[in-house]
Amino acid sequence: MELQVRKPLELVGLQGKFDVVATSVGGGISGQAGAVRHGISRALVGFDESLRTILKKDGLLTRDPREKERKKYGRKRARKGFQWTKR
Repeated sequence: MELQVRKPLELVGLQGKFDVVATSVGGGISGQAGAVRHGISRALVGFDESLRTILKKDGLLTRDPREKERKKYGRKRARKGFQWTKR
């Protein structure tokens, strides 16, 4: 996960030039690492607009749109229903 977070800085050759302090809440370790990576990428573009093409080429500026699906009534979870018995 640490490699995933460092990727934007290594890609543009700025590792060691910035101190990053980030707090993320919710989701799992991998999702939080992806969120921090996305935040670092956006901060770098705010710092220097010319880095956008490099970061966009590797897909670091694309937000992951997936969200948790809500639980439906009459079911145990979002999609899983109760076990059906014939008799």
